[in-house]
Amino acid sequence: DFFHDKTVKDLAKECRTVEDVQEMMKLLFKDTIQQVFEAELEDELGYQKHSTTGNNTGNSRNGYSKKTVRSKYGDTELDIPRDRNGDYEPKIIKKYETTVNGIEDQILGLYAKGMSTRDIESQMQDLYGIDVSPTMVSKVTDKIMPLVKEWQSRPLNRVYPIVYLDAIHFKVRDENRIVNKAAYSVLGINMDGQKEILGIWIGENESASFWLGVCTDLKNRGIEDILIACKDGLSGFSEAISSAFPKTEIQLCVIHQIRNSMKYVSYKEQKEVMKDLKKVYQALTLEEAELAFTAFKEKWGKKHPIIIRSWEQNWLELTAYFSYPREIRRIIYTTNIIEGYHRQLRKVTKTKSAFPSDEALRKMIYLATMDITKKWTMPVQGWKECISQLAIHFGERLETELAL
Repeated sequence: DFFHDKTVKDLAKECRTVEDVQEMMKLLFKDTIQQVFEAELEDELGYQKHSTTGNNTGNSRNGYSKKTVRSKYGDTELDIPRDRNGDYEPKIIKKYETTVNGIEDQILGLYAKGMSTRDIESQMQDLYGIDVSPTMVSKVTDKIMPLVKEWQSRPLNRVYPIVYLDAIHFKVRDENRIVNKAAYSVLGINMDGQKEILGIWIGENESASFWLGVCTDLKNRGIEDILIACKDGLSGFSEAISSAFPKTEIQLCVIHQIRNSMKYVSYKEQKEVMKDLKKVYQALTLEEAELAFTAFKEKWGKKHPIIIRSWEQNWLELTAYFSYPREIRRIIYTTNIIEGYHRQLRKVTKTKSAFPSDEALRKMIYLATMDITKKWTMPVQGWKECISQLAIHFGERLETELAL
């Protein structure tokens, strides 16, 4: 064998360039795999190669079959030993495996970072001299679909103190047309203050029946209670959550409401309108907010009736946070937590003008989410104070959870 009885020093003498080292590693890789094959077959047959112990045992070696595998060392042709009875199957490289040594993980990692199939093809060629076709990339990434389904149906906690909902839009090819589809995300804060993506639902139309389906899914996966749900203006959600989780209190994102209000205000007036709106949403009590809003209506009612109507229609959900102390208000008056997650998703998907299918979008979002959530190791800021106040405010609804 090529490396038999050779030391690293001996090998080093034969290397003059980085390419020589890589070629040496390729030979070492091949030789080691071959040795493992022989050891596996020996274990299977129960006797060593050329040993007389194997006579009349009913099975024996039966030559080799060739197989090319792709690894970090490029394409390598291996000789896979066979036995007469066909019982031996390699364990180190399975029967139908053609990529080894982390190549599939590399492809998934590049895909998760938002790289196109063409970019992945080029990267693998530059790094390892391997030709990776678009079909191969697709086959490798298809292997994660069972994981996506498993993740989307995994069991959840019994109680989530706070849950955020928002949508992010993508372009997807649908029967030769490019259509806009939304990915609706649900992000929960668990009892330890850790962020957790509870699920993602793609391409449905916003409606009470759609959101009821989402809420039913969350219930089926083990959620019994949500204390506060924070949302952007998602139509149909309030009715659905009231039906599935009747005790849940809903907070509409104040920051989104302000942004929407500013669309109707000329640049010259924006500063003054903002100053008057701040008196409403930064009030210390609901009573103070109501007085400030009455003053706002008197001042701007004739000029900006659309703003007034929007705030009046959403008043109950916009002002829910006044029921809570400062520690909780700070976390729930905006959906910024889930928007941060969506901004990171957008970074990964911005290179895609359109996804070829819902399935491709689902794969990308899942891989990117796994990548993003790996970094979510700390509880949200100020969680200890927040959970203490939630325990006082919600009493018996948190008793069991806090006792665990």
